[in-house]
Amino acid sequence: MTSKDEHFTLPSPGPGVLDAALDRAFGHPSGLLGRLGGKLMSVGNAATEHRIVDLARLEPDEVVLVVGPGPGVGLDAASKLAGEVIGVEPSPEMRDLCTDRCGDRAEVRAGSAARTGCADASADVVLTVNNVQLWEDRAAGFTELFRVLRPGGRLLLSAHEKWLPVTRHELADEAAAAGFTDLQTWTWDPPGFAALAAQLRAVKPG
Repeated sequence: MTSKDEHFTLPSPGPGVLDAALDRAFGHPSGLLGRLGGKLMSVGNAATEHRIVDLARLEPDEVVLVVGPGPGVGLDAASKLAGEVIGVEPSPEMRDLCTDRCGDRAEVRAGSAARTGCADASADVVLTVNNVQLWEDRAAGFTELFRVLRPGGRLLLSAHEKWLPVTRHELADEAAAAGFTDLQTWTWDPPGFAALAAQLRAVKPG
């Protein structure tokens, strides 16, 4: 029995619970939280997605691989410029959002940076936005993207700088270790409230 002065409070979610919820919403989107996170990403990342597509200067006869397209904003933009666009995305929820957004203008399939399912030298351009920080093995990811690019093909990468596990210069060094050349890296401040972006451009030697 309790006195009238005693009261009960529900325990507040601990850091582990919050981290897991954020991961389901944004890191590895799944379920209802994943779909909600995808909607938020489609707004918050839109300017950066379009900037990377603009920087790529896509041509109508090019094949473009988008790694981790999330809700498909950049995938959609690329599909309106390039001849063939492929998105590889591990999250079923995000693949559904990509298909809803792009229709038959882009091929969307399960995959990741390290496992694209693409043939050797089959893509002219690789684009990836806010995804590299999720790669389980960055060396394997860069090696795979180098493999699927044709000689002279280019890689355009962007990520929130504060979430990168290494500096953007170290990221460029990792790309160089996979064989990429002509590396350039810089930061870009997106409009609105989006975080500062670290961006990288690299080329597979021709």
